[in-house]
Amino acid sequence: MTAFYRILFCLLLMGEASAKKTIIKMATLVPEGTDWHGMLVEMGQRWKEATNGQIVLRIYPGGVVGDERDMIRKIRIGQIHAAAVSTEGLSEINPEVNGFVLPMVFDDYDDVDWLRKRMSDQLTAGMRENGFEVLLWADVGWAKWFTAKPIVYIDDLKTMKIFTWAGDYHFQEMWEQAGFQAVPLASIDVLSGLQTGLIDAIATPPLYALSQQWFSSVNYMLDINWGVLTAGVIIDKRIWDKISSDHQSKMMEIAQDIGLMHQQSTRHQDDEAIKVMQKYGLKIYRPTPEEKAHWKNYIKSWYPELRGTYVSEEIFDKVIEYMAEKDSLDELQQTSE
Repeated sequence: MTAFYRILFCLLLMGEASAKKTIIKMATLVPEGTDWHGMLVEMGQRWKEATNGQIVLRIYPGGVVGDERDMIRKIRIGQIHAAAVSTEGLSEINPEVNGFVLPMVFDDYDDVDWLRKRMSDQLTAGMRENGFEVLLWADVGWAKWFTAKPIVYIDDLKTMKIFTWAGDYHFQEMWEQAGFQAVPLASIDVLSGLQTGLIDAIATPPLYALSQQWFSSVNYMLDINWGVLTAGVIIDKRIWDKISSDHQSKMMEIAQDIGLMHQQSTRHQDDEAIKVMQKYGLKIYRPTPEEKAHWKNYIKSWYPELRGTYVSEEIFDKVIEYMAEKDSLDELQQTSE
């Protein structure tokens, strides 16, 4: 009888252990009520259903945990477990992701998809080596210049105080060496910085300028695709590796599915955001092809500074090589049409 109770007790313990929930605390800067927040909520709901309630996602939106670099640090010390972050946070783990956001490399989303298809596996592997699993890659939107007064050429920015991410010393130094006024701030301090005049120029997607109400202080927009804001949902490998392979497979599949649906539905929401902001006084300047070429040529003069500092020489060269290949294919296609 004693042996029977011992076996029964062990089985009960095993059953309790197998039913134990894994709570994943995820932080993000995106505010509640936005499509990005809704995507994360849906992902958590589907994870819970697919794992019979064993995976529970708790989301901390709106920067309540701090800036993106704060989030990565807090994941490393175990205070939270995951984050939905832009390349600002992702580069804290693996600086090579900056290859996705080199200024004025992309003309359209076709270019973005081309490069991401060729480089995401390598960058994902680098993230994994540094202790993080990438659940999905996505784009937040095209960063465009929002300023307190009109600009046409990049030199016009020299009279303005430009927001740069706090901690992004390479880009801040590059701006300053070129004669610009760079003001490093945490993203959660941007609104107050705009309202007080501490900054009066910021490159950000229109949807974000609208949702954060930044455009009320910088109500001129230059309609140039400065760069695409890339994002990713990442999780600490320490907690990921504790999850069963069956649950991992289901969670990854759900994350990829939701990321694809989100991308398809939100890629063109910037246009709607611009229309809304125009109703509230946003003024837009659409540059000529010659003016756009001026911006591109200026950025190319920065390449020697970007290569090997902002992004490794290997990744920089790959980005330039892949995009040159894409340009050649586009030219061939246009010639054949």
